[in-house]
Amino acid sequence: MSEPLSLLPQGNFRPRLRRRFPRLHRSALWRRLFHWRQLDFEFASWQMLYLLVSPKRVYRNIYYHKQTKNQWARDDPAFLILLVGGIVAAVGAYSAVYGVGVPGFTKALVQLLVVNFAGAGVVLATATWLVANRFLRHQNVHATDQQSEWMYAFDVHCNSFFVFFALAYVLHFFFLPVLMKTSWISLFLGNTVFALAASAYLYTTFLGYQAMPFLHHQEVFLYTIPLVAVAYLVSLFGFNLSHHLIDYYF
Repeated sequence: MSEPLSLLPQGNFRPRLRRRFPRLHRSALWRRLFHWRQLDFEFASWQMLYLLVSPKRVYRNIYYHKQTKNQWARDDPAFLILLVGGIVAAVGAYSAVYGVGVPGFTKALVQLLVVNFAGAGVVLATATWLVANRFLRHQNVHATDQQSEWMYAFDVHCNSFFVFFALAYVLHFFFLPVLMKTSWISLFLGNTVFALAASAYLYTTFLGYQAMPFLHHQEVFLYTIPLVAVAYLVSLFGFNLSHHLIDYYF
């Protein structure tokens, strides 16, 4: 009797699919999420500190992680937990200053955490992941076929978003009395902070993919920085980003 025909693609299609989209219940990251004693918050805090002062050092460490764990993505959700906790705390601080109560806090938290961080993060991570795998891989027939992991792309977004968040939300909060004035100097200072935060997001993303030796031309992730500069210069003619940020959330 002949073997039944399979409607699924043959060959190494399934292993590739598993490498690109690992099942959540097999992921060490999701297993450790429910074992708090295994979470390394000290190391996650170290990463956050050095993302602000020396981000290249963080990605050198991630490269060593790849050599020992054979994966680029984190296997410890401590960084994500600290980042989400920081977002909740920041929204709480802004809500207390503006006296919006629980409904206002909930609305702002959904906008920042669910829409801006998670929703936009999935879109940006997917876009950079596709660009890296389709256009930036070395085409070497003698080299092992290597690809960027989607979870690593999301890790890169988390790293970049943390730097953006620290500048555009945390630093911004401490200078609210100055930045919320209606003078041009307040507009200039506030918009400068946001321009630096956006540029830092792009630069940190670039470093994340530069760490992968099987990619080349990673500088494409820096090509949008001139657009940030143009938008920043245009905004100086009267578009106060600090005022619009507060209006958006509260």
